Amino acid sequence: MTLWFTSDLHLGHANIIKYSSRPFPDVDAMGRALVDGWNDVVEPTDEVWVLGDFALGVIGATLPMAGQLHGRKYLLSGNHDRCWSGHGARAQPWVERYRDAGFHEVHQGQLELDVAGTDVLACHFPYTGDSHDKDRYVEARPPDRGQWLVHGHVHERWRQRGRMINVGVDAWAYRPVSADALWELMAAGPTDLAPLSSIVNERS
Repeated sequence: MTLWFTSDLHLGHANIIKYSSRPFPDVDAMGRALVDGWNDVVEPTDEVWVLGDFALGVIGATLPMAGQLHGRKYLLSGNHDRCWSGHGARAQPWVERYRDAGFHEVHQGQLELDVAGTDVLACHFPYTGDSHDKDRYVEARPPDRGQWLVHGHVHERWRQRGRMINVGVDAWAYRPVSADALWELMAAGPTDLAPLSSIVNERS
């Protein structure tokens, strides 16, 4: 069993193609590529943590795409997930819908996970930084107490910044990243790394 991480698929979100310069002509092509990229590396017996922002668009069509994805899936919700507690009371009925769609568990906020034998903090949000020019959702961010953090939210802004590792699809060529790969980055120490070049672009 391999442990994987990913975030910010934004399935069904047409504008993300433009906002994050994704190499897809439309949301249907993006959805197919993200599902194929996931299933190329994840086995049915693996576990995958999705650190938020899984599906947007017509949610009745995009959320069920979770059922097409290999592995046992855990969601740590982000600001674009309808089940995110930051949306208040209206989020609670969505938790069961995300489970019905294929998520084994749905979590909120932040938690500690074992990444190749190392306790690592996980949250949708980084300590600092944003996909926009100003930090948003400051109240939802974890305090920086010197721990390694795996996160999403920033899209193509970075793959690693110091002790923050962005597991979003825009930073990892539109595929999940393994716990072993994250451990290698942590073992190498804090640094700054740009997103990987797109596998989609390399194939075209």
